[in-house]
Amino acid sequence: MKIHPLIKNRKTAFRGLFIASLFMLAGFSVSAQKFAYIDTDYILENIPEYNSAQTRIDALTAEWQKEIEAKYGEIDKMYRNYQNESMLLPDEMKRKREEEIIQKEREVKELQQKRFGQDGDLFKKREELIKPIQEKIYTALQDVANAGNYAVIFDKAGSVSLIYTNPKFDISEEVLTKMGYAF
Repeated sequence: MKIHPLIKNRKTAFRGLFIASLFMLAGFSVSAQKFAYIDTDYILENIPEYNSAQTRIDALTAEWQKEIEAKYGEIDKMYRNYQNESMLLPDEMKRKREEEIIQKEREVKELQQKRFGQDGDLFKKREELIKPIQEKIYTALQDVANAGNYAVIFDKAGSVSLIYTNPKFDISEEVLTKMGYAF
């Protein structure tokens, strides 16, 4: 099964939000800056609501992908039938069948855009299910950052390269505890 390009990295948008917002959290002062990091992959893996939401999103994605693939299969069948019969069809009938195939392709492409486009159904469903979790994490992270007086908090799971991380500065557990997920 072919996976749509927007689906390949589902946590990218989430990480981008954190990277941008983490620097806004910091009250930069010249003296005694404290740094910490979190691992959003670890945090997300330990939030049952996220796993449930991701499972629902994955199921919808598979369903929509299957629907689109079935429609492309119908178009392929229409095209093969057309090729087999084209020698016997009058010109007017050929044009009509070609137009039907082209129209069907347009409809499927529109459906694909509706499902997986920039403001499509997948984007809306992800925002509906994931955004509340992101806000909850952000609030907990903000509370932990303020309580720990951290100037900067990095995300180890994001695109920021951390060559070495000392586990004593990993506050992922604190964020999860603040959210009510104690272990």
